[in-house]
Amino acid sequence: MDNAVLPIGEVLEIAGSGSRIAIDLHRLGECMRDEDPAIAMAGQVGSQIKIRVGDGWLLANVRNQKQDRQVVGSVVANIDFLGEGAEEKLTGKLHSFKRGVTRYPVPGAKIYPATTQDLRQVYASDGRSAVTIGKVYPTKDIRAGLYIDAMLGKHFALLGSTGTGKSTSAALILHRICEAAPEGHIVMIDPHGEYAAAFRNTGVILDVSNLQMPYWLMNFEEHCEVLLTSAGNERQVDADILARCLLQARGKSRLAEQMGKITVDSPIPYLLSDLSMALQDAMGKLDKATNSAPYMRIKNKLDELKSDPRYQFMFSGMLVADTMADFICKIFRMPGGGKPISIIDVSGVPSDITATVVAVLSRLVFDFAIWGREEKTRPVLLVCEEAHRYVPNEKNADGSSVGRVLSRIAKEGRKYGISLGLITQRPSDLAEGVLSQCGTILSMRLNNDRDQAFVKAAMPEGARGFLDAIPALRNRECIICGEGVAIPIRVRFDTLEESKRPASDDPSFVELWNSSGGEEDSVARVVQRWRSQG
Repeated sequence: MDNAVLPIGEVLEIAGSGSRIAIDLHRLGECMRDEDPAIAMAGQVGSQIKIRVGDGWLLANVRNQKQDRQVVGSVVANIDFLGEGAEEKLTGKLHSFKRGVTRYPVPGAKIYPATTQDLRQVYASDGRSAVTIGKVYPTKDIRAGLYIDAMLGKHFALLGSTGTGKSTSAALILHRICEAAPEGHIVMIDPHGEYAAAFRNTGVILDVSNLQMPYWLMNFEEHCEVLLTSAGNERQVDADILARCLLQARGKSRLAEQMGKITVDSPIPYLLSDLSMALQDAMGKLDKATNSAPYMRIKNKLDELKSDPRYQFMFSGMLVADTMADFICKIFRMPGGGKPISIIDVSGVPSDITATVVAVLSRLVFDFAIWGREEKTRPVLLVCEEAHRYVPNEKNADGSSVGRVLSRIAKEGRKYGISLGLITQRPSDLAEGVLSQCGTILSMRLNNDRDQAFVKAAMPEGARGFLDAIPALRNRECIICGEGVAIPIRVRFDTLEESKRPASDDPSFVELWNSSGGEEDSVARVVQRWRSQG
């Protein structure tokens, strides 16, 4: 018996985005025994069905099922329409599938299971460049593709609770993009130092030992974050003093003399000692009644930064040369030399300036794109792991500049050729506007109700049925919807080779607690590293 050509139910009522159908329970049982996994799933929640309309097929997704006493021997289900395709006259197969619906069926229209062959047509790449990342559920062999241009052009977000395989999936997607575009420009901000292991061969790993980030690249707002310790009215006084002295210090450089007019924000190299001297001079000119405390506050903080070894990667007292172009080439991989991704491991950066470092790097991406419009500079992908730390919602906002920079990239980056990839386990802690700017959402399992509701609100209407499956996903499974895919899909990710995986495996307590030996030496080594701060 050919289950594919026999109907499994009929349409009860039609509404714009979703409609109701009745499914024959006897037919449902027959389909479950079918060899084709797509037919075996037909009519179940999250499966695809097709409805004949005129001389074409309409594809829909089953959102839920419930028993209805009035319709004997069948269950009633709500469906969401996905798109439509034409029918081949001889074989009755579906082809040239397109998203969206132009003609709706009438109540009473028959419903058929979508076969693997149909789904292959639906998920087939439409000629745009795509990368494959796994298999489409429930089929055994249909490859799931992501359209790179559409996904990167409108930003993407990868969400999932801890332990669902989020880091490995992120590494898989980035590896595939690197393989497809070996001359790409990807900057990844990695707060835990997990991704160095994954991109040792295809990327450049930058951490506190070799980042050598020039402090003078910071704009005035970032200088304030690092150098000002006061709050309230005092902070405004301190900021005015810092602005005057910083402008003076920047004005002393040879570059400034050539350029004529500079501002506090201009990335012009200056010496920390010049800033210190400017503060000293201004303090010397005070009359007795004026308070010298604000000058001392800034000067003390500056001395502290210069002498603290943890800040050496940024505030080292080395000769100040104009290294801006070199620094940008190194970070944005221009030229890439076959290593298109730079992993910036900020796990070793002191926690009080981590946000500022991320802000400087993100702002460099944005400013570079804005000032490079004439040049038609290459697009850059900025991937931000643990994004809820840097773009928090209003409740958790701390007013740091990094949130403003990343929100601005989310809203305007597309026009300048910047793509943003956000990876987070707490989507509900993200700033609201930012997730809605992501055109493609890849959601792995989310255990928290608030997170699930938040993602549902950000997803397009037709994907709602898929979203109900978010709490039921297995590890390394995800639901993708939005610009990067033809229609919403549930994907089982490929297994990534050991050498390309991030170092994010959970420790095995039992194993590690059953082995012993060498503890004293290891504790001594840890203490040594701890004391020397690195």
